[in-house]
Amino acid sequence: MDLELISFKICPFVQRSVITLLHKAIEHRITYIDLSDTPAWFNEISPFGKVPLLRVDGGTVLFESAVINEFLDDITPPSMHPTDPLQRALNRAWIEFGSECLANQFQILAAKEVDDFEQRRNALTAKMLRLEDMLGDGPYFNGSDLSLADTAYAPLFMRMALLIECGILNRDILGTRLQRWADALLALSAVQESVVSDFKELYLGHLRKMDGHAVSLLGQ
Repeated sequence: MDLELISFKICPFVQRSVITLLHKAIEHRITYIDLSDTPAWFNEISPFGKVPLLRVDGGTVLFESAVINEFLDDITPPSMHPTDPLQRALNRAWIEFGSECLANQFQILAAKEVDDFEQRRNALTAKMLRLEDMLGDGPYFNGSDLSLADTAYAPLFMRMALLIECGILNRDILGTRLQRWADALLALSAVQESVVSDFKELYLGHLRKMDGHAVSLLGQ
């Protein structure tokens, strides 16, 4: 099966699928595009004009990272989803929560005014407190087994680590259990290798181009 992942180099949703591909050792290739200047072929096959896309055998196109990850998981057993139906549904629900956290994180960086920035940052902090309450002893979301919930949150934690390092997010935004989970995920080779080598420079460069209030906090 020929699998082509259409990617933008700093997109966290693409990274979710790359982590799954690497963890499950699925043969694939990645095609990078510039979302500020998308090629005509991409516009023709992307219903939302977003990445990731997964083109299967040069034809059928899947979109949305959660859907792509479910497909990748289905074709390469054993599954990264819990076997219990209720726990599996719960994982899917918290994956959606993770998507909202990523959106919130973007809103923080896009905020132009201090008040809006603080409001967005407080909203993400509140989400992290709620997520902390969901976690057990770890090291992963469901305990000892890596799941699709973990591949969904790793990109969030990678970006949060950079934003904490730069002084944009407060260091106490992650509680003890969340920090333990983040550390476990960021230590995985599949996570470390899921971004391009110059990811940090590209990400911070994109942040500067957004020219929000967050830029004034860099390095503080």
